[in-house]
Amino acid sequence: MKQAEIHTEKGVMKLNFFEEDAPKTVANFVKLSKEGYYDGLTFHRVINDFVVQGGCPNGNGMGGPGYTIECELTGNNQYHDRGVLSMAHAGRNTGGSQFFICHGRQNTQHLDRQHTCFGKVYEGLDVIDAIRQGDKITKIVIIEEK
Repeated sequence: MKQAEIHTEKGVMKLNFFEEDAPKTVANFVKLSKEGYYDGLTFHRVINDFVVQGGCPNGNGMGGPGYTIECELTGNNQYHDRGVLSMAHAGRNTGGSQFFICHGRQNTQHLDRQHTCFGKVYEGLDVIDAIRQGDKITKIVIIEEK
């Protein structure tokens, strides 16, 4: 089972991946993280009581890795709740590197089975609330459990 630590200027968020439910999305995020793709990028979109979003190389929500991945919406755990890590996109099957983390369930229910949920923060939930637009992702560390 893989896990990740998202290191930010406001602290560290530790998360478990939903490998069974979204294997391709997890593999893409892991690959980009190991390559250092996210290091130094910002959370370019922060909406209170909704989400913090990062992963855009341009810092404006318009960039990506140069390719797209398919949505994985049929597995279990496809419900946006506090701490859920989900793939941002500009329409079905257009995700790539941008992701968001949910503040809570109340304002994210409409995203269920529209955006691929591929992990959930289990430690550092307070960091989600502390992040402000422009805060940097220092690095993302992937932990491979044996």
